[in-house]
Amino acid sequence: MPENQKEHLKKLLSEQENLSNGWLDYWQHWSHMGTWQFWAVAAMIVVPLVLLYFLIDKKKALLLGFFGFNIHVWFTYADIVGARFGVWSYPFQAIPFLTVSFGLDASLVPVAFILVYQWTIQKKKNSYLYLGALSACLSFALKPFLVFIQLFQLHKWATYFHLFLFYIVIFLTSLWITKIFLFFEEKKA
Repeated sequence: MPENQKEHLKKLLSEQENLSNGWLDYWQHWSHMGTWQFWAVAAMIVVPLVLLYFLIDKKKALLLGFFGFNIHVWFTYADIVGARFGVWSYPFQAIPFLTVSFGLDASLVPVAFILVYQWTIQKKKNSYLYLGALSACLSFALKPFLVFIQLFQLHKWATYFHLFLFYIVIFLTSLWITKIFLFFEEKKA
């Protein structure tokens, strides 16, 4: 590795360490376990997972879990990029080292998509229509509510419509990946 590259990397790692320490300091002052916001974010993690435990169709748990994991992964990636570039932020965290909302990324959003997808399968409804409607609800109802209670902030050019487009791309990607794997499974038999 060239010396100037080593120096550049060393500088970035130092800045990253300082930024991580800054986020920890921020969390200790503003987002710790003594705040109602911490418990609201913690509830976004725990409550949906408990509901999922009781409501998931156990016979289709692998399919639904695979779809939900896809939602989780793509939503987390999009959230990381948006937060890293300062397009949106989450002023309160359950886990101080994450700049994304773990409650939304790992629980609330994937569980909502799993349950709607499960319902469309059981009722033989159009998944695209109902997952699109869920995307609209999350973008134009949940996110504005989170802004209102100051658990989410939009910055720069971002609008709720942009969030809606992200949700659409994420659910389409997840649904298509799931359908490809279902095709592989059926072809095997």
